[in-house]
Amino acid sequence: MAGRIEDYALIGDMQTAALVCRDGTVDWLCLPRFDSHAIFAGLLGAGEHGFWRLGPAYAPGAEPPTSARRTYRGDSLILESEWDTPRGTVRVTDFMPPRDGAPQLIRIVEGVSGRVPMRSELRMRFSYGRVVPWVHKHEGRTVAVAGPDSVWFDTEAETYGKALTTYADFTVAPGDRIAFTISWEPSHKEPPALPEPEQSLVATEDFWRDWVEHCTYHGPYREAVVRSLITLKALTYAPTGGIVAAPTTSLPEDIGGVRNWDYRYTWLRDAAITLSSLLRTGYREEARAWREWLLRAVAGDPENLQIMYGIAGERELGEAELDWLPGYENSTPVRVGNGAAHQLQLDVYGEVTEALHLGHMTGLARNDYASVLQLKLIRYLEDHWNEPDEGIWEVRGPRRHFVHSKVMAWVAVDRTIKLIESGDADGPLERWKQLRDDIHRDVCEKGYDKERNTFTQSYGSQELDASLLLIPQMGFLPPDDKRVIGTIEAIQRELSTSDGFILRYPTDGKDEGVDGLPGDEGAFLACSFWMADDLAMIGRVDEARKLFEKLLSLRNDLGLLAEEWDPRLQRQVGNFPQAFSHVPLIDTALRLTASGAYGG
Repeated sequence: MAGRIEDYALIGDMQTAALVCRDGTVDWLCLPRFDSHAIFAGLLGAGEHGFWRLGPAYAPGAEPPTSARRTYRGDSLILESEWDTPRGTVRVTDFMPPRDGAPQLIRIVEGVSGRVPMRSELRMRFSYGRVVPWVHKHEGRTVAVAGPDSVWFDTEAETYGKALTTYADFTVAPGDRIAFTISWEPSHKEPPALPEPEQSLVATEDFWRDWVEHCTYHGPYREAVVRSLITLKALTYAPTGGIVAAPTTSLPEDIGGVRNWDYRYTWLRDAAITLSSLLRTGYREEARAWREWLLRAVAGDPENLQIMYGIAGERELGEAELDWLPGYENSTPVRVGNGAAHQLQLDVYGEVTEALHLGHMTGLARNDYASVLQLKLIRYLEDHWNEPDEGIWEVRGPRRHFVHSKVMAWVAVDRTIKLIESGDADGPLERWKQLRDDIHRDVCEKGYDKERNTFTQSYGSQELDASLLLIPQMGFLPPDDKRVIGTIEAIQRELSTSDGFILRYPTDGKDEGVDGLPGDEGAFLACSFWMADDLAMIGRVDEARKLFEKLLSLRNDLGLLAEEWDPRLQRQVGNFPQAFSHVPLIDTALRLTASGAYGG
């Protein structure tokens, strides 16, 4: 059985990622890309669906022991786990070196004290646990082949096969170092080069050390910010600059429920806000690469802008269900692909334009086509901003006039007006100023409840929505506007959980709610960070700091966050780790640092 979501560590090579549990089991790995089929899918099933456990040996029928300590080595994505056993202490170092060849997952076992019996148990199952590969020896190396894929397993330890699983039993003493590596290669090609684990370890550590040195944030929350930045970098697909929302699929927002989605794609919204956080902390190269990805993905067709694309810009992300997988803690269906790709979400135009604007303001080298694209997006919005859409939360119910979508349409027009006023683009300035005023007036007239002094989720509705917290952050209204303060206070009253975190919107349990889905969900962590931001903006800085530090306490021991927090179960839920949680963590840390609102 898979561990709790927060029991996992992330390792990756900026092209794919693996999740490693506290007991030394890799339960999730897709090769060669984030969105490829998993060769270890135990996270969404059971041992029969693929895993790789490496740790101290244990008695048959017993539970594998969990590590006593684990940490990332400095500011890197190199995981170190230590077990204390009756016979001694052992350390396992797990990492994926940034690629210049075949993708590799390297695990190095090191004896610390005593003599510790160890076991490697490798069960590869291709196509999300459905296909048992042909495992055989080739020139002294173990290779698993199934269709177009081959995975090569290299180690100095003696291995043997049993029950369609590859084992190695060995003992380590102080100073012993034994490496294990798997490498992926298309099955029709020559075998990948023999791995060099120790050299790769040094190179990987150097890579992360050099990358982190570019961080310009040196405030009191540096540890949390740097770990979040490393996580965002790990979610970047290096060959194209695309950024995945998370490296997993179908980790449930509601344990045992149906709210299970595939997040291994590039949402324009998530990628745009990730870009803004990277830019504000010194990472222009990632911002430039994402902008180039955006221009390729959208191409000359902004009228058919999708809310998400594949990591290389693919448009077709057809959704399917994997009925042979029982799901994480029996949360079904397990989905791959994402049917929301072709939804209309007008807020995306605002997020993309805001990201391009921030790049322009922070000195990102000019790209003429980026300005052309921005103008094309606004021309599209001129004709479509007043249509209903599915909104930021990708509802699968009826389209509505979501207030947040209208606000972000206003943002798109406002930032484009600023681009024209700066002299870096030409457009119908007066016409678009009028458009900006029209959108603003429409929102304030139709999306605001005067009696309750709050903006609402959609025109004519009574429901609230945490996305309304972005109104002051986007500059739609100033923080001291009574309508802004009223909205913040209403969301605190009506969308707070018992422990003070913020829900996205009301859900209706067994009945279908506004999102067209049954069931409930946890507190959406991004919304809680937005609340902390807003509280700081309206002068309630102590309250903002306390909420922020309470949110930091939800991170797992390695500083990682999933999408949501379940206040009933007191655990993380949703895909993991989630860019949309780590980005606002960075943003709120920057805001609180600038305001001096921190303790100690």
